[in-house]
Amino acid sequence: MTLLDGGSPPDGEGSVQVALDPADEIKGAKVFAVYGKGGIGKSTTSSNLSAAFSKMGHRVLQIGCDPKHDSTFTLTKKMMPTVIDVLETVDFHSEELRPEDYMFEGYNGVMCVEAGGPPAGTGCGGYVVGQTVKLLKQHHLLEDTDIVIFDVLGDVVCGGFAAPLQHADNAVVVAANDFDSIFAMNRIVAAINAKSKNYNVKLAGVVANRSAATDEIDRFSDAIGMRRLAHFEDLDAIRRSRLKKCTLFEMEDSPEVEQARQEYMNLAKKLWEGVDPLAAKPMKDRDIFEFLGFE
Repeated sequence: MTLLDGGSPPDGEGSVQVALDPADEIKGAKVFAVYGKGGIGKSTTSSNLSAAFSKMGHRVLQIGCDPKHDSTFTLTKKMMPTVIDVLETVDFHSEELRPEDYMFEGYNGVMCVEAGGPPAGTGCGGYVVGQTVKLLKQHHLLEDTDIVIFDVLGDVVCGGFAAPLQHADNAVVVAANDFDSIFAMNRIVAAINAKSKNYNVKLAGVVANRSAATDEIDRFSDAIGMRRLAHFEDLDAIRRSRLKKCTLFEMEDSPEVEQARQEYMNLAKKLWEGVDPLAAKPMKDRDIFEFLGFE
């Protein structure tokens, strides 16, 4: 990856971003990047969405982009070594790695990779994402893939963790029906807009998660030009699926489990068929406080 040259428009005012090397572009697959406030359920959403895509017959690759490297453990039933971990074992000589060193097959054939993260305070998440994609391309692992899902760490606070947006066709935001989630969503929308100036990423919409109601999400979405793609209530079955290290598609049947499964299948179908890109306009921080009624 290289720095944007002087002839390219910046990703945002005052930004110094790392540009995507054209050789690292993911071609052929539909690529989705999942963002949202930390702890809001991005990994649960990503893994169940991957499972739903696989149920539709698609070849799916999920890439976890978090130092916790727990994005895919409900698919694989274990905590996998990260790309950075295995690169370190060979002194970062990537040519010495084999695909089975860092990619593992999970539920219903979903392929799983944990990119991991840089050492605390010393590295950049964008480098980690870049090295992961290079490895996947080097081993020709993207050529037989229909869907790639990036499950990305928390809120977008720097260009490094916004790097998956350079690869994605669509970005999906996960949010609960509360102020903190909506505040994070607003920042994520701003990051997507910034990346869309130089890359093909488009805003797909928001998934309401862990919420009995969606009134605040919907009101905010209407105000900025967002759309709600799906709604998952705060179900005990979803919590228990994480504890059992499995997706909802492996849980015992019940009305609430079946309803949630169907919502994931509907979401997967909607994303596969394609949604019209949104031109949402994020609010200023002060405006969000006033809009949601906080002093």
